[in-house]
Amino acid sequence: ERKASDLIYDVFPEHIAHALRDGKKVEPEKKEMVSIYFSDIVGFTDICSKIDVEKVSDMLDRLYTALDRIAGELDIFKIETIGDAYMCVTNLVEEQEDHAARLAFFAMKAVQVAAETMVDEEQKELGCVKLRIGINSGPVVANVIGTSRPKYTLFGDTVNIASRMESNSLPQKILCSEEQKQSFEQRVCVLERGIIRVKGKGPMETYWI
Repeated sequence: ERKASDLIYDVFPEHIAHALRDGKKVEPEKKEMVSIYFSDIVGFTDICSKIDVEKVSDMLDRLYTALDRIAGELDIFKIETIGDAYMCVTNLVEEQEDHAARLAFFAMKAVQVAAETMVDEEQKELGCVKLRIGINSGPVVANVIGTSRPKYTLFGDTVNIASRMESNSLPQKILCSEEQKQSFEQRVCVLERGIIRVKGKGPMETYWI
């Protein structure tokens, strides 16, 4: 059996887990280039009003178990899940030269997983989960916040823009920024969406994957 202390290796990068286990202070780390994924479930509030909370929990468990499996296969680091929101990142805990394309592939697999995940396995008329996804590349600062319940968190404009890409996306679509497109280095096909106004950033060129 695994020790309870070993569980920190599931939620923190290895070097951070070592430091926390040994009671050492964790210093903020600046990463010059990462790729960040955000998704949430379209109509989640409406879903919660139609099915019991236990079934909502079951739906999220089925969805997140599948996403976690794919993230593990692709060496993508999950930052957190909050309710129906899922956040993960590439090129953070290990060097990944293909980080942008790798994350785009994960996002495409996530769309496929959602399309195969029933909202309620007993009420098939409710259909399958639909995700709204946004991704972005750029610099971040990573740090552990808190002491009694430490949380590994990313900070910076790159995170904010990834979140804005998600909120401006559409059901079962992946929206990315110009920075993300440039990071693909022509490894991923994109379709121009055009300029959208992003809160706090003004007009931004965006693309569908």
